[in-house]
Amino acid sequence: MSSSHLEIRAVLLDLDGTLYTAEGPIPGAVEAVRALRTRGMTVRFVTNTTTRSRRALAERLTLMGFPALPEEIYSPPWAAGRFLKAQGARAFLLIPEGAREDFAGVQEDEQRPDYVVVGDLGDAWTFDKLNRAFRLILEEGAALIGLGRTRYYRAADGLRLDVGPFIAALEEATGQKALILGKPDPAFFRLILEDLHGPPEQAAMVGDDIEIDVGGAQSVGMWGVLVRTGKFRPADLEGSVRPDAILSSVAELPAWLTGTR
Repeated sequence: MSSSHLEIRAVLLDLDGTLYTAEGPIPGAVEAVRALRTRGMTVRFVTNTTTRSRRALAERLTLMGFPALPEEIYSPPWAAGRFLKAQGARAFLLIPEGAREDFAGVQEDEQRPDYVVVGDLGDAWTFDKLNRAFRLILEEGAALIGLGRTRYYRAADGLRLDVGPFIAALEEATGQKALILGKPDPAFFRLILEDLHGPPEQAAMVGDDIEIDVGGAQSVGMWGVLVRTGKFRPADLEGSVRPDAILSSVAELPAWLTGTR
């Protein structure tokens, strides 16, 4: 990237694995976010989480020491709800109950929907639900929307499958490519840039997933910063994605942004 990272004005922060883990906030993360806001940076939170609404996410962040408003959070349920309402489309929603708030106003249809929307159902996944989605797409002509393509995440009991593998299964079975409204889809990041009203070279995405966070942001011209927390593994650096910066944790972010690191 030809521009200097000192020109960055907006910072997009991944949540799980970047600001906190199952054990609590990453050491120094609360102070780092506070420092960014004090310096006048635009701070936004970007997550592929589909189990909570933006309002619930904002409440959780605030309780953890990261004051946030719902409109400062970008998530797949919000993006999909906005898309479906703009289209006036009917949808079969395979989403967690906690995310339904962001789909308020969307017409649900379990028989002949325009779209099948798939999020992370976690332990609620069953073969019947997956097969129902398969039939609606293949036999009824519904299009497929995926709430992100994250492959896995780190939970309190270890790594767990995320929504990505289920989207891949439906794509393979139906031969239809999903519309992905979440990281790392370029359309999702462009929607964020529209809301920020700024050029991509003045925005940085910070996360622990080199493909989803870093690669996704770089695909639209944003800075991609990788942190060595959460799901990060040294082997991540052996792939094709090259982060613009690698930090031990988000605690180092304010110093990097000011050129003192």
